[in-house]
Amino acid sequence: MTEQEILKFWQENEIFKKSLRRAQDKPLNKEAPKGDYVFYDGPPFATGTPHYGHIVASTIKDAVPRYWTMRGYRVERKWGWDCHGLPIENIAEKELGIKRKKEIEEMGVGKFNEFCRSKIFTYVDEWKKVIGRLGRWADMENSYKTMDVSFMESVWWTFKQLWDKGLIYEGYRSMHICTRCETTLSQHEISEGYKDIKDLSATVKFELVNEPGTFVLAWTTTPWTLIGNVALAVNPKISYSKVKITKGQYSGETYIIASQKSADVLQQGKQYGVETSEAIISHILGKDLVGKKYKSLFDYYSKFYDSTGNVEIIAEDQRSKKEGEKFIEKGKNGWKIYAADFVTTDEGTGVVHIAPAFGEDDFELMEKYKLPFIQHIGMDGIIKPEAKDFVGLSVKPMEDHQSTDVEIIKYLAKNGLLFAKEKYEHSYPHCWRCDTPLINYATSSWFINILKIKERAIELAKDIDWSPAHIKEGRFGKWLEGARDWSISRQRYWASAMPIWKCEKCKEVKVVGSIEDIKNNVKKSGNKYFVMRHGEAEQNVKDILNSKLETNHYHLTEKGKKQVLATVKKIAKEKIDLIFSSDLLRAKETAEMIADNLKIGKDKIIFDERIREINFGIFDGKTSQEYHAYFSSYQERFEKIPPNGENFSQLKNRVSGFLYDIDKKYSNKNFLIISHEAPIWCMAAGAIGANVNGALKITENKEEQFIKTGEIQKLDFIPLPHNQNYELDLHRPYIDEIEFDCPSVVSGQVCGGKMKRIPDVLDTWFDSGSMPYAQNHYPFENKEKFDVNFPAQFIGEGVDQTRAWFYYLHCIATAINDSRAFNNVIVNGIVLAEDGKKMSKRFKNYPDPMEVINKYGADALRFYLLSSPVVKAENLSFSEKGVDEAHKKVIMRLKNVLAFYKMYSSENSKSKILNSKSTNVLDKWILTRLNQLISEITEAMDKYELNEAVRPIGDFVEDLSNWYVRRSRDRFKEEGEDKQNASAILGYVLLEVSKVIAPFMPFMAEEIYQNLNYESGIMNYESVHLKEWPKISSQYQVESSKVLLEEMKKARNIVSIALEERAKVGIKVRQPLVTFGTTIILESGEFFPLIKDEINVKEIKTGQKENKLDINITPQLKNEGIIRELIRNIQDLRKKAGLMPQQKIELVIETSEDFVKNFSDEIKRSVNASAVEFTKNDGEEIKINELIFKIKIKK
Repeated sequence: MTEQEILKFWQENEIFKKSLRRAQDKPLNKEAPKGDYVFYDGPPFATGTPHYGHIVASTIKDAVPRYWTMRGYRVERKWGWDCHGLPIENIAEKELGIKRKKEIEEMGVGKFNEFCRSKIFTYVDEWKKVIGRLGRWADMENSYKTMDVSFMESVWWTFKQLWDKGLIYEGYRSMHICTRCETTLSQHEISEGYKDIKDLSATVKFELVNEPGTFVLAWTTTPWTLIGNVALAVNPKISYSKVKITKGQYSGETYIIASQKSADVLQQGKQYGVETSEAIISHILGKDLVGKKYKSLFDYYSKFYDSTGNVEIIAEDQRSKKEGEKFIEKGKNGWKIYAADFVTTDEGTGVVHIAPAFGEDDFELMEKYKLPFIQHIGMDGIIKPEAKDFVGLSVKPMEDHQSTDVEIIKYLAKNGLLFAKEKYEHSYPHCWRCDTPLINYATSSWFINILKIKERAIELAKDIDWSPAHIKEGRFGKWLEGARDWSISRQRYWASAMPIWKCEKCKEVKVVGSIEDIKNNVKKSGNKYFVMRHGEAEQNVKDILNSKLETNHYHLTEKGKKQVLATVKKIAKEKIDLIFSSDLLRAKETAEMIADNLKIGKDKIIFDERIREINFGIFDGKTSQEYHAYFSSYQERFEKIPPNGENFSQLKNRVSGFLYDIDKKYSNKNFLIISHEAPIWCMAAGAIGANVNGALKITENKEEQFIKTGEIQKLDFIPLPHNQNYELDLHRPYIDEIEFDCPSVVSGQVCGGKMKRIPDVLDTWFDSGSMPYAQNHYPFENKEKFDVNFPAQFIGEGVDQTRAWFYYLHCIATAINDSRAFNNVIVNGIVLAEDGKKMSKRFKNYPDPMEVINKYGADALRFYLLSSPVVKAENLSFSEKGVDEAHKKVIMRLKNVLAFYKMYSSENSKSKILNSKSTNVLDKWILTRLNQLISEITEAMDKYELNEAVRPIGDFVEDLSNWYVRRSRDRFKEEGEDKQNASAILGYVLLEVSKVIAPFMPFMAEEIYQNLNYESGIMNYESVHLKEWPKISSQYQVESSKVLLEEMKKARNIVSIALEERAKVGIKVRQPLVTFGTTIILESGEFFPLIKDEINVKEIKTGQKENKLDINITPQLKNEGIIRELIRNIQDLRKKAGLMPQQKIELVIETSEDFVKNFSDEIKRSVNASAVEFTKNDGEEIKINELIFKIKIKK
C-alpha cells in the first residue's frame, strides 16, 4: 500500500473518528476505559504555508496523542486557527498600501477589519493538504478560531475573572512601542525582535547656569531624546573630574566627567579639537553636583518657565503655549542634576541625561522628584510642532534609523553643544512583525498584575514535567522568576476588543464578561415584539410561490381567516401599539383583520416592503418543490442566489435592518410584525445575531415549518454589536457602538453619564493564554467536561513559546484556577538549513517539505525529525540525506521484511502466533529484543522523550532484517516445524512492530498490519491505530533474558571480528575455512552453529589468547567455496529470469569437474530445484576461478 492509499483507507473508513472512542460509543470498535487524555494544540496562522518548524511540532503533536490513544484514552485533537493581531494587520496594510495608522482611521476601522478577516484563511487549503499528507490526525473541520464570537466571549470571561480578582489595573509608564504600528508591546514581544545595529552616539555639553563655561558631559545613544531632556543624573558616590582646558579653541571651557572615564572621553574630544595636554584637573564627588542647574539644550519647552518655575507668556503663538502647559508639569524642578543609583561608569561619561517620556529609569526619577514631562513626539514617532527645527521628522524610521539623530547632532555641533560623536554598535529591539526599531515611550496601558501571583505561579510550575528537563529551571523558570506585570492593551484594530467601558463623565469603569452582560447593561428601548405569519392564503393551498406585487392577488382562505381570529384572542392582552406588515395582499388582509378586531386604527398599520416575502426570482409563480430543487441544502439557500431573486443572507440583512431601525426609532411600544415564514425565520436569526450556522440551528427543534400560517410568536430582541450581515460581532467598530448608562452614584445622585468602550484591544497573547477555556466556549458550554479535564496532560511547541504561549497559559491558569494549565510539555528546537543558517524562501536554501514527503514518504521525514535533537529543544540543520537514510535503513528494510514474510510464510503458521515452542536461539533472541523494544519505547513515551523512544526502532529494524531474517532464510525454504515456528514468530514480531511504531510511522504501521491478514480473533480491528498498545511477553522478559542478549551481542561481535580478519587477508566469506579462534568467551554452545555459518568456518574456538583465522585452504575447502560461488550465480540467473523464490526449477549443469556432482543435493536445496542434471547444454556460461560452467534453467 502506498501512503496515499492508506490515507484514502483512513478517510473512507473514518479511522480517526473511530479512535476518538468513549464508553457510550457502542457502534465503534473499542471503549476508552481510561477516560479522556487532554491535549492543547496551539493555533497557527493560515497566512503562510507550513514550514519545517510547523512540521516538527505537528509530528510531535501527532505521535503523542496516537500513543495515549493506544494506551486506552480518548484523545480529542481539536485544531485551531490564530486569527488576530499584527501579523494579519501587517498583511492587510501591505496589500492596501497603508503606511501609517492614521490611514486606517481614514479608511474606516470596519473596512480595514473586514479586509483583515478576508485574509485569514489564505493558505488554509495548503495547511490541510500538508497536515493530512503528513499523516497527522486533527479535527480541522470543527476547528476553533480566535475570531469566533464563542471564542471571544470566553476571552472576555477570562478577563472578567482577572478583573474580579483585582489583578487588572490601568497604569502609565514607559514602555516599548512600535511607531509604525502605533502600539505598545509586551515583554515577550520585545524579546523576540532584538537585532544588532549601528547607531550614532553623542557626548553632549550641558552648561551650568551659575558656572558659565563649565559643561557637564553626558553620553547618549538616542540623540533624538535630547529634545525631551529635563534633568541629568549622577551617582552621588562616584568621583567626578573637572577638566579645565587651557589651550586651543576650547580654552577656558571646563568639563565634568566621571574620573574613571575621563581619559577615554577626553581622547574622543581630541578628534574634535579639544586640546588636553595642559588641562587643569580637579575632583568632586557626585553628591556635590546634585542640585546644580544647567541650561536646556533646546528652549522649545524650557522657555515657558522663569527662574521660579512660573509659566511665562512668551510663546510664539497660543498653540505653543498650550502645548507647553500640556507637556511640562513641574518646571521649577527641571534642568537640574539629581542623584541616581542606576548611574554607573560601565560606559559613557558617568552622567545620564534624563528624558522621562522615553525611559523606565527616567520615568521613575521623574515621579520621585516631580520633574517636568516632555513628550515631543507622538505614538507615530513624529516630532511635534513645538520642536520647530525638527518638526515632522520621524525618530528611528525603519528605512533609515539614524536620519533624525544625524540632524540632532548637526544642530548641537552648530550651536557648540557637541563634544564628540561616534558610531556605536549594540543590540536593539525591533517590532517582531514589521521590523521597525522600537522606542521607549511613556503611555497609558492596562496591565495584569503578574507580580501579585508570581510566587504562586513559581510554586505551581514545580509540578510541570518538561522535555528536555533543563527547560524547567532554565529558560522557562528564569523567565518566570523575572516576570513583570503584563501589558495587555494594544492600540490597534483586528483583535479581541477589551471589554472595558469607562464613563466619560465620572470615569467609572465597568468590565463585562459575556454577551449576557452586554444585554443586561445596554440601554433598552422598552419595545416588545411579536411576529405573526399571515393566515393561510390561496397560494399556500395551491403551492404557488409569490413575492411580487404585480402577481399579488392571493387572498386569505376561510381557514386562514379563522386562524387570524384565533390569534386575535391570544394577542388581545398584549395591547399592541403598532402593526408592521408586509405589503403583500395576504399579509395586508391579516393585518387589517387584526386591527379591526383589536380596535386599532388603520393609521397604526405600517406596510413595509422590507418584511415582504423572500424574492423568489424566476421561481415566482412556480411550486415550492421546483424552488427547493434549485438548492442542494438549506445552507446553500444562504449562498446561492436564484436568477432575479435573493438568497437567505440578503433576506436576513433586509429584515434585520428593519428590526434595528424600528427599535431605534420607537421606545416602550408593543409591536406586532406580520410577515411570511422565511422573513420571520431570518428575523429571528438576526435578532440573536446568528450567522448561517446559527440560523440553521434555531430550526433544528422545529417541525417542517419554522412558523405555521396564522401562528404568533414572541420575538426577544435586544440590539447587539453586529457586522454588516447582522451577525453578532465583538470586533471593532461594531462593539464600539455599544454604550451603557453610567450607574455610579456621585454626590448622592446617579451619574447618568455615557459609558463608552475604551478603544484599546487585547494583546493577542491573551487570546492564546485563554485558549483552554475559549476553545470550549467555557463556561457557557462544556463546563462539566472542562472542569473534570483541566489541566491538560500535554502540550508541545517550539522553544520560543517558553516565554510566550507556555508562559501565558500558566499565568492565566494560576490566576483563575490556582492551577497549572498543563502537566507535560515537549519543547522542540528550530529547524535550520543544512548550512546552519536560517531557512529562507528567498535564498531557497532548503528543500520544499512536500517534495521531500513525495520523494521519501511522510514516515521517513517523521522518523528523521523525531529521532533528531530537535525534539529536545536543540537546533537541527536539516539534511535531506538524513531523510533518505531513514527511508532506506528503516522504511525500506521493514518493507523488505514484510515482503519476505508474505512470500515465505505458510498459511497454517499464521494462526499459531506464539503457540510455537521453538528452541531456536534466533527465535528466542528476536522475541527478547521485541520485548526490549516495547519496554524502551513505552518508558520513553511515558517520559515524553520522543527521540529516546524512536531511536531504538532503527536498531531493532537492523537486527530484524540483517540478522534475524537473513540468518533464518534457509529455515523458511524447507517445509517442516522449524519453518512454521520461524514463520509464526516473524508474523508475531511484525504485528507487534506495527503497533509499536504506529505513533511515529503511522503509514508503515498500517501497511504492515493490513498485509498480515490474520484470521478473525487476532486481526480484530480494521486498523492498527485502533489496537491497544503492545504488552511485554512474560515468557521473554528483558531482565530474565539479559544473558541471551549479552551472548548474542558477543556472538555478533565474534562475527564482526572474523569478517574483518577475512577482509585483511582477502578471502571472501563464500570460501569455507577450518577454524577461527577468538578471545571472547561464550557461555552457551547454542550460538556456535550460528557463528560458524555466518563466517563460514568449520570450527570456533573461544577463550583464545588472540583472534586468529586459519587461512589454510585445503582442496576440499576450495571445492566448497566453488560450490557456494556457483550457487550464487544460479540465484542471479533465477532473478534474471524473473522467477519468484518459491518457484521450482529444473537445473542443467555442464562441467568437467566431477566433484560438483557430490554437492547436487545442496545445490537443489539452495536454488529451489526439483532436479539437477549434469549434461551438455546451450545455457549461460559462468567462470569461477579457472573453471567453466554452463547453466540452463528449465521452468
